[in-house]
Amino acid sequence: MPERAGAAWRGTVLAGLGVLAFSGSLPATQFAMRGFDPYLVAIGRAAVAALIAGVCLVAAGAPLLPSRARLGSHAVIAAGVVFGFPLFSGLALDAGASVSHAAVVVGLLPAATAAFAVLRAGERPRALFWVACAGGAVSVTVFTLSRGGGRLAGADLLMVAALLCAAAGYTEGGRLARQAPGWQVISHALVLAAPVTVPVTAVLAAVTPVNPSGEAVAGFAYVALVSMFLGFIPWYAGLARGGIARAGQTQLLQPLMSVLWAWLLLGEPLEVATVAGALAVLVCVAVTQRARS
Repeated sequence: MPERAGAAWRGTVLAGLGVLAFSGSLPATQFAMRGFDPYLVAIGRAAVAALIAGVCLVAAGAPLLPSRARLGSHAVIAAGVVFGFPLFSGLALDAGASVSHAAVVVGLLPAATAAFAVLRAGERPRALFWVACAGGAVSVTVFTLSRGGGRLAGADLLMVAALLCAAAGYTEGGRLARQAPGWQVISHALVLAAPVTVPVTAVLAAVTPVNPSGEAVAGFAYVALVSMFLGFIPWYAGLARGGIARAGQTQLLQPLMSVLWAWLLLGEPLEVATVAGALAVLVCVAVTQRARS
């Protein structure tokens, strides 16, 4: 039992490192869209990451494509985190959502991931876990509705679509990472999507306005290298070791981190309501981590 508890906490720490990497994704996307089209940012980051992933697979002597038995799971990962989340979150920011607002909406993601973990990974968290998880989800929902005049805005619906895509991709990746290293899991998903992402990126780069300023290039480099590849290495390893539902709750930390990045890097106001919403979901992390599956 102590060994299992230790492994679970190590998984939580690894997942937390992944969350730290992902927390810069929304601010970096905002920077990237100052010089590139939102669709180019969403698809292009996956194309660049696919090239890096392919080099890593070849260097490690691993096959470029997943086995036939895992092809379906990798397709779900590609649809969820290679295409879905980057595209919908980028469009939400382009539609007028601030990084701070979008970041707190992402606080619903752990609850969605936990639900997928029950459906797909056979996990059965305790009742206390679900109470804390629901508390985080309610806090985020109240914040979102209060900022939108009591209704969901179009950007909020785009963010909900983004987080559902991410939850599906996280769950499948966490399942596969039980048998394979996390970097191989995301690498195979990226390479599998490359026949779409690479040519589409080339076309978008040719037909959309491109203004490669320093901040735009830096933002694009971050989402391509860190958000789309490096962050998934500790993230998937953490989900596999700590449990998808349990370790996935560390993403409740992401709203607060992203709000701070938006304040430091983008100059967005650090409003009391935003901080309160982020801190409310942060409190739920401690409870979920004490609830064993």
